[in-house]
Order: sequence, then C-alpha cells, then structure tokens
Amino acid sequence: MVYLKAEPMNEEQLKKVLSEVKKGEIPWAEVHEQELISSMMAHIGSLDAALRDDLIFSTFAQLIVEKNQLKEELMEEMMDLCLRELLFKGIGEKDTDTVFTRTFTSLLMALLLYRDKEDDFLSRTNIVDVKEAFLRYLSLEEDYRGYVNDRGWAHSMAHVADAVDELVRNEKTDSAVYPELFRALWSKIFIYEHAYIHGEEERILTPIMEMLNRGLEINLVEDHLKELSLDWHEHKNKATMEQYLIFRNNAKAFLKSLYIQLNQQSNYMQLQKQVVVLLGK
Repeated sequence: MVYLKAEPMNEEQLKKVLSEVKKGEIPWAEVHEQELISSMMAHIGSLDAALRDDLIFSTFAQLIVEKNQLKEELMEEMMDLCLRELLFKGIGEKDTDTVFTRTFTSLLMALLLYRDKEDDFLSRTNIVDVKEAFLRYLSLEEDYRGYVNDRGWAHSMAHVADAVDELVRNEKTDSAVYPELFRALWSKIFIYEHAYIHGEEERILTPIMEMLNRGLEINLVEDHLKELSLDWHEHKNKATMEQYLIFRNNAKAFLKSLYIQLNQQSNYMQLQKQVVVLLGK
C-alpha cells in the first residue's frame, strides 16, 4: 500500500479544498493528491450531504469517469480499501448513519469498475473478489432507506444495483456467476421490511436485464416468477397486514417495471405473459 497512507483532513478542510477544486480555483495538478484522495475516502460517508454527494462523489466521478486522472495503482488501492473496510462498515445495522459509508462506497466501486472496463487495470482475481463482496453485501444489508431527512440519500439497494450492473458489464466477469448475482438481487426485491418508493425496483432491474441480454438463462427468471406465484398466499398468511402491503407494493412496482422492459424486446414474449398473469393476482 503506497498511496492511501496520508493523514486525512477534517471535513471542514476537505470541503474547502474540494469546493475550490470544483470552482476551478485550484487545478488538480496543484493539490496534494494522496492527502486529498485519502481524505475523500475517509469521509465518503459524511453526514453532510453537500460534502458527500456534491463534492466527494462528484469529484470521484469526474476524476475516474470523465477525466481519467488517477493512476491505476491508486485506483487498485482504492478498490482494496472499499473491499477490506468501507463496504461493510456497520453492516447489519438498521437506521444508523453507517449506511452512508456503505452505500457511497458501492457507488465508488461502480466508478472504479467502469474505469476498469475501459482500461483493464484490475485482475480477474480482483473482479472475483468484488463479485464475492457484492454477494455478501446483498445478503447482509438490512438498511433499505431511500432518502433520509437531514442526511440525504442512503439508497443502499439502488447504489449496489448500479455497482452490480458495472460488474456485469465487465468482460472479466464470468457469465457463470450470473445466477448467483440474479438470486442475490431478487432476494432484495420482495421484502417486508421497507416499501421502496424511490425507484429502487428500476435500479435493481437494470443489472437483471443486462444479465438476461448477456446470457442469463431465461428459465431461471421464469422459475422465480412461478415460485412467487405459487407462494403468494403463503407470503400473505405469514405476514402482518402492514408487512403484506409493503411486500405487495414492492412486488407490483418491480413487476410493472419488468413488464415495461420486456415489452421493448420481442424475444421475451413468454416471460412477459407470465408477468401479466402474476400482476393479475
């Protein structure tokens, strides 16, 4: 580890520097890159939405995607820190502030995966490690909040879905892992604990459609829809009325989005008919 050992700034110092960089008052060539990146990583889950969203994440997006200004070795180290520490900070907690570190880490990982897709700096082993981390994250994340008052976006499921989508689009991701990723995403759609009201179902659907278009067996999706249909009354009977209404809301929103996506492609007509029947329930 070489790059991310610099002592991080505090949030106030970081906000000042990033604001000046964003305004063009300080060119990137004149900043202390190691200190600034270390500070951005340290405060990636800041409770200050302006710092977290508008400065840290937007700067990462500009550096990694738009301008490609970071060294490959630095980006490798950033991914390693995401995997080792940041993605799982406070994992399993509900309604706590650690969710912001986890969810903005997954967005940063999406940016790094995008850059790797273009420049190929991560090894196949790195990609497998990322896949395993996303599977573990999806199995353990229990904070499903979207927009949080006084804090801004948490949006854990939308953010990790974006990251999984970039993983799927990476040519080093073996299509043999698609069923695992599909099942992990599917398990987060039909939940009782939280009603998705911020477009989460559409974001989760994006990597699923990408996998279908890249060779995920359509029978796997059909089987899961059949299982959902057969178990519908069981879902209703084992939940409280409030839980069932949440479950139904999430199911209907996802199935409607799935119908719209399938309607745009003629090779999924049978699957689309199955969705229509299920929506009728």
